[in-house]
Amino acid sequence: MSAHDAGSVGMMRQGAVGMVRRVERDGRHLVEKRLTDPARHDNEVRALRALERADLPTPELVDERPGVIVMTEMPGERLDAQDPETRLARLRASGPLLRRLHEETPPKGLLPAPDDATIIARYRRAGGPPLPLRIPPASGLVFCHGDWTDGNLLATGAGITGIVDWEAAHVGDPIRELARAAWGAGRKDARSAHALIEAYGADPALVHAWDAIHAAELWLWFAKAGPPEYLHQLTRELHEWRRG
Repeated sequence: MSAHDAGSVGMMRQGAVGMVRRVERDGRHLVEKRLTDPARHDNEVRALRALERADLPTPELVDERPGVIVMTEMPGERLDAQDPETRLARLRASGPLLRRLHEETPPKGLLPAPDDATIIARYRRAGGPPLPLRIPPASGLVFCHGDWTDGNLLATGAGITGIVDWEAAHVGDPIRELARAAWGAGRKDARSAHALIEAYGADPALVHAWDAIHAAELWLWFAKAGPPEYLHQLTRELHEWRRG
């Protein structure tokens, strides 16, 4: 039975982006993800195939065809559905998994890493709040998830049970990826950044050197995709941060 013949058993969100629904095939509950961008589709397929033997809770690729990826459904709830203390504990549990991912051999053909020089130039042209923008020294090139956020981490109990949405996977700087995850998590709960950095086992000073880059990157995203209130809130935060 092909993916497009599988009976849908309900819409869902396994991950933060893409059109995703739960499907059933031969009694198995699976997830069908539809991507309109062929490059991102192929990228997620490459990443999932490379992770088949990794000691990480990632979906198993079951089937794929143009625009459609079918994978196993991972157990657990997204971290952004948790109360603050549970979220903090589970975010901390994700740190060693991110480090383990960075030790895996990346597959060939992944999308390129973000271009930080371009991000800085675009931000300055767009007139965002003044930030101390500079590119920190490189710390290596590793297999990166690309979007290690609450919406892409699933958990039950004290452990992470699923890491989903691999369409932005790339070969990039490990500290940059950790910093992006920590800065984003810290906007929701200031304790989160420290918890994730400590659990990963990185030098906080090296990680926080990337904060301005990630602030600019998120500001550009909100400026392009909205909603406007998110951009306004972040703009206020960045003005306060700069004064602080």
